[in-house]
Amino acid sequence: MKQNQAVIETLEKLGGVATLGQLNQEVFKISDCTWKTKTPFASIRRIVQLDKNIYKIKPGLYGLIKYKTENESKGIFQETDKNKNSKEIIDFNHSYFQGLLLTIGNLKGLKTFIPNQDKNKLFLNEKLVDIRTLNEIPKFSYSKLVQRSSTIDVIWFNEREMPHSFFEVEHSTDIQNSLLKFNDLQDFHSRMIIVADKMRKEEYLRKTKYSSFNHLSKENRVSFMDYEALSRQYETIIEQQQYEFLL
Repeated sequence: MKQNQAVIETLEKLGGVATLGQLNQEVFKISDCTWKTKTPFASIRRIVQLDKNIYKIKPGLYGLIKYKTENESKGIFQETDKNKNSKEIIDFNHSYFQGLLLTIGNLKGLKTFIPNQDKNKLFLNEKLVDIRTLNEIPKFSYSKLVQRSSTIDVIWFNEREMPHSFFEVEHSTDIQNSLLKFNDLQDFHSRMIIVADKMRKEEYLRKTKYSSFNHLSKENRVSFMDYEALSRQYETIIEQQQYEFLL
């Protein structure tokens, strides 16, 4: 079997849509195809970019052309400059990047949580509730602080069920709202990250300079990560799963 056929068959098995990370994880399970190249992941990336049977949905996410209508019926839309601020894209982006964050946290051996109001939203063909490892948020502090954190988009917890990282995915809503949440949780030794389009970084930098967020900015308590950087980190950690030993 040719390599491009193996990629297409893997996309079929994954329901007609997959992240590049999922393809890197699954395509080598096809025994009829050999990958003699020293850079198989680069070969897969090249195939999804060039094969006429495959279309790009967003950076790091690809679908089969023949599944495009079915994918759209599930809310998985190809993002363009014209529709990037539509409700369909906003809803899809939010749950998609929540899914990436949950997957990364799980692979890092952390416990993961998303708000219960998001549990039935989809990450491609899988519900977010089936990816998170915690069904209830741990009672890690006073009830008012636990309640405040329970609406944060994704939380990673360590083995002691203390918050390791807080993530807010901000596609179009006001970044200031997320900073207010982080400000209320500043006494925890946790990372706080805004995940958004790289075009919003200037807005993020401007708002972190507000006097209300002095502690967050001066102590470097909050960070910004753009969508593409998150997608690349997701792909990297998936690729690392291929190694028996990591330094």
